[in-house]
Amino acid sequence: MGFAALGVFWGSWGAELPAVKSHAGAGDAALGVALFCIGLGALVAMRPAGVLVDRGGRRVLPGITATFALCAFLPALATSPVGLAAVLLLLGASSGSLDVAINAEGVRAEATGRPVLRLAHGIFSLAAVAASLATGGLRAAGASPAAVFAVMCSAVLAAALATLILAPAPPGREPTPALRELLRAPRALVALGGLCALAFFVEGSWQSWGAVQLQTTLGASAALSAAAPALFAAAMATGRIGGQDLRAPERLLLALAATLAAAGTALGAVAPSSALALVGIVLAGLGISICAPTLIARAGRISTPDRRGSAVSVVTTVAYLGFLLGPAAVGLAANATSLRAALGGVAVVALVLAALARRAPG
Repeated sequence: MGFAALGVFWGSWGAELPAVKSHAGAGDAALGVALFCIGLGALVAMRPAGVLVDRGGRRVLPGITATFALCAFLPALATSPVGLAAVLLLLGASSGSLDVAINAEGVRAEATGRPVLRLAHGIFSLAAVAASLATGGLRAAGASPAAVFAVMCSAVLAAALATLILAPAPPGREPTPALRELLRAPRALVALGGLCALAFFVEGSWQSWGAVQLQTTLGASAALSAAAPALFAAAMATGRIGGQDLRAPERLLLALAATLAAAGTALGAVAPSSALALVGIVLAGLGISICAPTLIARAGRISTPDRRGSAVSVVTTVAYLGFLLGPAAVGLAANATSLRAALGGVAVVALVLAALARRAPG
């Protein structure tokens, strides 16, 4: 439920971002700074969220999901660049906390021998596809940002309630190590987080700027521009679900996937038409899809059961530097040069991930 809830909002966000940008009166640079605040909020919240998950277990998940739903509505109320940055800071903190909680649950499930993280991330992507398409339809019908976010946030609240009812926390509480131990950051986890940051840089850049690339650079309609994040998410869902049972060596798989993401990103950046740009976006989504769940799963395998929430929070905290820097860097680079050039830089980031993948710890 948590992965679906997160996907519902972020699928809607990518498609609704041009309207949010217009409603807040933000230019490319101001939007880039506001998007930076999402990652900043997540960075502040993730490590405490990991400790909370280790100490409270499954009990904390419904509350974190409900808090995210409330914060997710706030961007619809922003009417200035400063206001948008402020609410995105809160959005990032709640989203980052939920990300840690649901990935910790996935890591615990994988410890029982069930390889579920790619599938769970695939569910996230499928939910993002559905939400993105629904948002495109609502935008085409003239719905305001407030109306769109009200619908999506209601779905997230429903997921929080379903989690509370259908997956109650077990009685009792497992012992946890001292707080100082939970806040340690082993080098192997930091390295995995760094690789994941490169994957998130690519992923976040396309989710945030795909619709803007089609609408502002290539002159696509609002409905067609909404297809960019939708197809990107669909490609990621296909890659994650289809790659669930792949048995190739993980380091080689990561290198090949990142190379495909680089090629697709380069095509999406330089394409002369919306159709060709969408092909590149699909290839980028297929390539980058398995990188983050594979790296997070490796973190779970090198941590002890009572520290998995903290281990996930180490990886995701470092990884969110990608979300922090990616969309913001694209916005600032686009303001200085062009959006095409900025997205070309994202392709270079994917190539760096491909080169470093063979050294992934775990």
